[in-house]
Amino acid sequence: MRIVDEYDLARAQEYALLATLLTRSPDTQLLHRISALRGDASAMGKAHMALADAARRTNEQTTSREFFALFAGLGKGTLLPYASHYLSDTLYGRPLARLRETLEGLGLEQAPERTEPEDHAGFLCEIMAGLAGGSLAAPAGAERLFFDQHVSRWMRHFFADLERASSADFYDAVGALGRTFIDIETEAFALPG
Repeated sequence: MRIVDEYDLARAQEYALLATLLTRSPDTQLLHRISALRGDASAMGKAHMALADAARRTNEQTTSREFFALFAGLGKGTLLPYASHYLSDTLYGRPLARLRETLEGLGLEQAPERTEPEDHAGFLCEIMAGLAGGSLAAPAGAERLFFDQHVSRWMRHFFADLERASSADFYDAVGALGRTFIDIETEAFALPG
């Protein structure tokens, strides 16, 4: 079993937070917990402070409407948080098929109650949280490979789109946090292992 250090646990928590915020709108309790985030002068610290500030300025009903407008509604402001959309301009495309092969190789499958395709940004963040935090058993190097093959090529672009979305208020801070975090992860995974 792999030893998970504080750095990897912190990374797992970032991925888990992003996974949660991309798969459902935050309730009052989660907004309260997010509003307590602290930061510092680093890029991630500033992103945490901005997210905490955004959480203090909103409420459960407002974020629910914003989530629907961004991810579930019909119209110009809707974002498609899927690798297939960003990499092949389609849904259920080749990126999803490659991801399913990878998940099968890791012994993972989507829970039957989940309706979104597995290449949803929230699901991928959930997988990365499990890999980083050690709750998903995987061979050495699997985390880097998963990031390179299924996250790094598109997710930064998605978070930048979320950050700029006209209907985003709370979620523009989520986009900034995600973009900043993916930038840091990309740099870290580019270092010799």
